This record gives sequence, structure tokens and C-alpha cells, in this order.
Amino acid sequence: MDFLNRNICALATPAGQGAIAIIRLSGEDTPEIVGKIFEAAGGKAPLPYTMRYGAIKDGERLIDECLVVTFQGPHSYTGENSAEIYCHGSQYIVQEIIKLLLGLGVKMAEPGEFSKRAFLNGKLDLAQAEAVADLISSETEAAHRIAMEQMKGGFSSELKVMREDLLNLVSLMELELDFSEEEVEFADRGQLGDLLAAVSGRVTQLIESFSLGNVIKNGVPVAIVGATNTGKSTLLNTLVGEERAIVSNIHGTTRDVIEDTMNLGGITFRFIDTAGIRETKETIEIIGIERTYQKLRSASVVILVLDASRPEHFATGLQNLVGKISSRQQLIILLNKMDEVSELGVEAHLEMIKDLCVENTLGPIAVLPISAKKGLGIDDLCSVLVESQKALTSSAAGGGTLVSNIRHYQALMDAQIALDRVEDGLASGLATDLVAQDIREALYHLGSIVGEINTEEVLGNIFGRFCVGK
Repeated sequence: MDFLNRNICALATPAGQGAIAIIRLSGEDTPEIVGKIFEAAGGKAPLPYTMRYGAIKDGERLIDECLVVTFQGPHSYTGENSAEIYCHGSQYIVQEIIKLLLGLGVKMAEPGEFSKRAFLNGKLDLAQAEAVADLISSETEAAHRIAMEQMKGGFSSELKVMREDLLNLVSLMELELDFSEEEVEFADRGQLGDLLAAVSGRVTQLIESFSLGNVIKNGVPVAIVGATNTGKSTLLNTLVGEERAIVSNIHGTTRDVIEDTMNLGGITFRFIDTAGIRETKETIEIIGIERTYQKLRSASVVILVLDASRPEHFATGLQNLVGKISSRQQLIILLNKMDEVSELGVEAHLEMIKDLCVENTLGPIAVLPISAKKGLGIDDLCSVLVESQKALTSSAAGGGTLVSNIRHYQALMDAQIALDRVEDGLASGLATDLVAQDIREALYHLGSIVGEINTEEVLGNIFGRFCVGK
């Protein structure tokens, strides 16, 4: 690929002023290029893997005094000659150094190009390269653990073992085809069945782990639902600590879904403020309510907000959830605006809500009085949310591979479909060549996860989502 022949550079630290900025370079000519702009103290050229102090100069003009370290391929992140310049974090200094590099024929790196080169040079497989991006974006201990496990090659090792087992068997089956006239059986059908069951079972486990892995990576989806003007948007703003949603006394103000995340007890929660549910003929509002039900169905936790000042709407609010939530979802009911009702009134309303839950066969994990506007009861709500996900944190800490990447999940699903066909083919006595073809298809999908099989389009989509400089 032509782009591997060019020398590249990029700012590896966030843009903006800071104490230190890091500029990365990679390419065959990196040591020579660095030598043209960097003058090490004492006049000695930097040795690989040794950080040296010196000056970056444009001719006789001093740009900055900095530190430089070089790496010699293939013993580097990209597998190529590379270097890092640690300069002062002035935007002017960074721009001047990059201008010098560009003047020497170095090209600006594309997003993810350093990691892409690491993959193409065999330093990382595709699953490990994707884990680099996940590690950078991880915001919780659990997300960090998943990314580290994949970056160290744990997931890749499992896939390698499964692929080797299937490859050995398909090789024996294809050998049978070469000796079909002698009717020789190289692949023991009993052994094949046992191995198929083991591989298929592990693929199924990895597929099932995606629901947990995806939640850890992207956050627990929490849908905030209820009638108009119950305080859903105020609750979202209070939880995230900023004015994310417009608050108004006008019914139907929230027309679309608004989302924001918050870390509670080491767990990322993705709060989703939805349009208020009510009877309406207004077209845009109807679309918003339809989206409310879509988000409600996909949420792990549903928060129903009821207005303490409108007890006559409690029954309708609860009935709107009947048939809309499943047993896998956790329901929390909030009695909002508790500050507008007497203490006895709050207690009576809570009893009414509990009775209505029994009538509608709804089993909330908590019914809490709050005032979203004044922040009353919010700590209790946060505690309930964290407690509701204890199983999540214990599973995440339990070890083992968790799939969190949608591309990996889809490839595993496709592999499972092919393995199911192999199982059906063996049971029905299907011709050896057809069974072998289905095994090869399963191998293809498992191989696509680690990059054994890839296309330039797939690589472009994956690495295009990386940050520049990684």
C-alpha cells in the first residue's frame, strides 16, 4: 500500500495550550528527518530508545528546547522507524515544528494511521487495534478492563484456538474429497460433532456477553418517561448538572430525544429524556412520542416520573407502561414535586402508586418521592440506580472475555449461523464438500474479527473513527 511508503506526523496530545505537547512521527526516513531539525545537547545524535535533551531549530532560529526519543523498526508501536518530540505546549511552537516537518516532505497522519500501520505491519491484530480506541475512550474501570484484556490479545487468543480446531477438521474433510473414490474417512464424525459443540457453545457465550459488554462500553441506557410537565427534563438537568433540556410549563416542549451520560459509582449511565406521553394531534409531537416508546423498549432501566400535584393522572401514567416494558427491564417510579404536597399527601400518594402497580402487574424496584427542581431525593435515586447494576459490576469484575464491539458481535452471529448449518448437515448426512464449505464460512467470519480477512473499505471504516495521532 502506497501510504506505507510515506513519512507521517501528528500531534498526539489534545489540541490547545498545555504544559507539554507530543508530536509523533513514523516512517522509514524518521531518524534522518529528526536529525535535520533537532540538535541534541553535546552534539551527539539521539540513540534509539534513549530520550535526549536538545533544541529544535529552523536554520539558526531557535523554536524550542525539548526532549526527543526515537524508536527503530520493527521494535516500535507502528513497526517502523518512529519518533516522539516532547515540546512546550504552545500552539505556536507546535505549529512551527509541524511546519518544519511538512517542509521536509512529511505528511500529516490520517485518523488512526499510526494504529493502522501497526496492524498492517503485524504489531497488532484488528481486534487489538480496535481495543486501542476503546482504551482511549474508556471512562470506567469496567470499560478499561475490557479494553485492556482485548488489547493484550485475550479475545484474539480464544478466536485463534477455535479457528485452528475448525481449520484442522476442514482440512481432513477436504482430504477425504481427494480420496473420494477409495471411500476413506479421515475426519471422525463423532470427533467433529464434539468439537463443533465446543466451538459453537463458546461462540454462543461470546454473543451473549455482548449485552453486558455493550452496556459497560456505552453506558446503561436509562429512559426517563412520563406525561407532559411531570418534570422529566428538570430531572435530566439536575442529574447531569447542566441545562441539557429546555424546561417550560408549556405541554409538549420536549419533542425529541435528549441524551447525556453520568458516572455513578464507577458505572456510566446514559440518561434519555423523552417526549411527554399524552393524547395529541400535533404531527411533530406524535413522532416524538413514538420515539419515546422506541427508547423505552431499548432501555435497561425505565424511570417513570409522576407529578405529585396531579394524582388523577397516576393511573394513566402507569397504564401507559403496561405491555411496553419487559421482565428484563428495571422500573423506578418517581413521585416528583413532593415539595408541593404535604408530608401526609406524599405518603398517601405513594400508597396509591403501590396499589396501582399491583393492579397493573408492574413490579418497580423502587418508588421514591423527589423534587427534581430542588434536588430533594436525588441522592436516593442515584443510590438505587447504582444498586440496580450490582450484577453488572460483579460480572465485569469476574474476568473472561466480554464482547463490546458491534462489528465483532455481527461476525460472531454470522459464524454461529454457519456452524448451525454444519450441525444440521452432519445430522442429515449432507455431502462432505457442502459441510466443509459451511465450516470455511464460519472460519471466514471468525477470521474477519482479527483481520485475517479484511478489505480496504473495512479498514477505512474502523481506523477512520480513531483520533488523529494514534
